[in-house]
Amino acid sequence: MRKVLFYLPLVLFLTLALFLLSGLFSNPMERESVTINRALPAFSLPDLMQPDHQWQPELLRGETFLLNVWGTWCPTCNAELSYMTELSQQGVKIVGLYYVLPADPVLGEHFDLAELQADVSNKLQQHGNPYQFNILDVKRSLALDLGVSGAPETFIIDSNGMVRSHHIGDINPQVWRNKLAPVYQQWRQQDGANP
Repeated sequence: MRKVLFYLPLVLFLTLALFLLSGLFSNPMERESVTINRALPAFSLPDLMQPDHQWQPELLRGETFLLNVWGTWCPTCNAELSYMTELSQQGVKIVGLYYVLPADPVLGEHFDLAELQADVSNKLQQHGNPYQFNILDVKRSLALDLGVSGAPETFIIDSNGMVRSHHIGDINPQVWRNKLAPVYQQWRQQDGANP
């Protein structure tokens, strides 16, 4: 019994060391999303440019599309706009989910819709506009339900409103070709089979 107790700290140390070492070699961009193969969460959110229009999951059904979480404050989001514009010109349907930054705890809530709309219009004119429309998620409720940790993040949503893929980071030619295009094409083909 004493021999076992003597080696117990060593075994605990080695177990902890292996656990921490595995974390060093994992890629947080490759984490599996809990939303995969689940329906798009329920929501009712306004259109960024036409706030009187409310979007719900039912209105997005019928065609596979990319749901791209982005913000004008995000340099990586701005960098991916030109390539995503190319994709949209090739027929890829892209819907934006505008991610509003949380309020500053010191300065408080400052949100001006007209100012945001002008900023978004300006960015999309500068970098390209891949979006059919943008859903405004001021309280980040849909983003939180999707498990979004920041921007940019992109989801592939099939024609029935099911989440089929989740990518953290920008969309560039390599990411599109190797990761997202095969999944997108698979579900687009199913759209044609199930009109």
